[in-house]
Amino acid sequence: MPLSLLGGLTVTDGSGANLPLPTRKTALVLALLALSGDKGMARETLAEWIWPDRAESQAKSSLRQALTAVRKALPAVLEGAGLEAGQDLLRLSGGEAQTDYCRFQTLAASRDLAKLCTAADLYAGPLLENVALTEALEGPVGAERERLQHLALVLVEALSRIRGEAAATASEALANRLLVADPAAEAAHRALIRLRLAEGQTNAARRQLERCTAAVQEAFGTAPEAQTLTLLESDDPATGDTQPAAVSTLPPKPLKASAADRHGQPSVVVMPFDDLGGGQRDFFADGVVEEITSALSRIREFFVIARQSAFTYKGRFVDVREVGRDLGVRYAVEGTVRRGGERVRITVQLVETESGRQLWSERYEDNRSELFELQDRIASQVAGAIDPSIRASEIERARRTPPENLQAYDLVLQALPHFWAHRKEDNRKALELFDAALQRDPDYGVARAFKAWCHAQQASYLWSANPRKDQEEAIAAADRAAQQVHDHATALAAIGAAYSMTTTDQALAESFVDRSLALDPNNAWAWLRKGWLRVLFSQLDGALESFERVLALSPLDPFTFNVYFGMAAAQAEQKKFVEAVELTERGLRASPGVTWAYRMLASFHAQLGNRKEADAALAEFMRHYPGITIAKMRESMPPSLQKSNPEYWEGMRKAGIPEK
Repeated sequence: MPLSLLGGLTVTDGSGANLPLPTRKTALVLALLALSGDKGMARETLAEWIWPDRAESQAKSSLRQALTAVRKALPAVLEGAGLEAGQDLLRLSGGEAQTDYCRFQTLAASRDLAKLCTAADLYAGPLLENVALTEALEGPVGAERERLQHLALVLVEALSRIRGEAAATASEALANRLLVADPAAEAAHRALIRLRLAEGQTNAARRQLERCTAAVQEAFGTAPEAQTLTLLESDDPATGDTQPAAVSTLPPKPLKASAADRHGQPSVVVMPFDDLGGGQRDFFADGVVEEITSALSRIREFFVIARQSAFTYKGRFVDVREVGRDLGVRYAVEGTVRRGGERVRITVQLVETESGRQLWSERYEDNRSELFELQDRIASQVAGAIDPSIRASEIERARRTPPENLQAYDLVLQALPHFWAHRKEDNRKALELFDAALQRDPDYGVARAFKAWCHAQQASYLWSANPRKDQEEAIAAADRAAQQVHDHATALAAIGAAYSMTTTDQALAESFVDRSLALDPNNAWAWLRKGWLRVLFSQLDGALESFERVLALSPLDPFTFNVYFGMAAAQAEQKKFVEAVELTERGLRASPGVTWAYRMLASFHAQLGNRKEADAALAEFMRHYPGITIAKMRESMPPSLQKSNPEYWEGMRKAGIPEK
């Protein structure tokens, strides 16, 4: 393949010769664009991921140079490919299918034996193996690397069950490559054991099992899985099929619509986890599943399949797509539990059932003996992480929905990225979409709650020509939504946010946020508003803890930047301006387009006497908000700030913002 990402990173021209790009990071830009596919990647994200140690302007300059080199290389590398470069988004068009990354996934999902063998040949090793990645890239690339490895492990076992030289050759080669990367990969060991048994080499199969046992013992301190140990006991461990089930010519059954889907609500099932320790420890894996199911059930945005239905799959090897068809669910949570002594390792992943695509994965390790507390903690973190992962997937699905088929739910999903962008134009677009949702369903309290929060933002972040009117509209929408949302935790948090940003009634605002957390203790947005409530009303007890809870529950949350701003405000109220500056700058790096936060940065630098830095931050703020005055800010910003934080306003004056 011209662009190979599996087993390393190589770029070749039309003749097959290696094509050197100017720098390693230029090649990495091309690789990441190929990985992002049709979705593309934001310029800021790409620059931050590849050049995290450089200032924003330097990183963007480096990205521009790399993109120039990529454009020159594309004709020689990927036939018919081009680089689509919008103002904010970059996308590689026409070349994705020419990468081993895309070809492997397409062929591995095929029902044709020859294509499955080709897929096995394409998997030369882990994604971007031995490629030096920045710390920021380790997470997303690592998750995708694990997903592809899992796909390769499923493939190697499927091929090992098929008679014939082609399948055996492809399976053996793939198994050996997988074991180089992970000597404890049991699926690869099982494939080799089956192949030796099919050849009548029982002793060779036993030696392979011994190697497997030693590798697993060294890696995890436990014995191999039961299905590995029993291969040699089976009458016919190598099934001898001429074709695996996956090579059936029957078309897949259509995904059945669940009751949740008919109402436009995402549905999820938590599958029984595999306890790789086996035996009597199985209760621990069941307990983890029970806790995660319970935690997800509190999130009203989801329809969660009952535990009893999910556990009918316990002990069965099933394709997640089959589960999706059987239960009519869009998403499945899968996992494994492995224990060795006091050490516990739990791996969890969220999968889209229709495509089998992994949306999120995480590994948890602990040495504690308090297993029930550990179950609860992991369930809380999993629920907090899965909520934004499913939301992001649902937003992508809504974007693909034809306009004539859009429901109120889909319109709210489309509004959310504009809402949390914290930019003037985006906020207006979000309001339009929330209004469109309410036109389709006037009783849709969730849309009205977000509309209230959106109007509150319109005033608070100085985007309104008539802030008092926006505050009144926010209160009116919140009042009505309060009668409609019932037990929807996120909508209750939105109502609390609207009240906290437009009134001085702390008790009213806090009652909605607390109701939200009572319903769903893992709701990251409710914890975000809990922290801001403390700050806005100058009652800092628990403020930083609330913000830290958001980061623990939802480390990739789209509101992460506002968590840092909230922590900065809390530190500033305690006159810790050095910490406040650092946190504000971290928030600006997380979302560079959030220009209103430069007022905070100017104020904190002014309080520290950093004249040069304060002037630079103020100039950036004034560039986006020309003619701003203290009087206009007081008119727009949350009324509770009028008296609760005099240092904030003093910092604004010191920074140089005129009074009137």
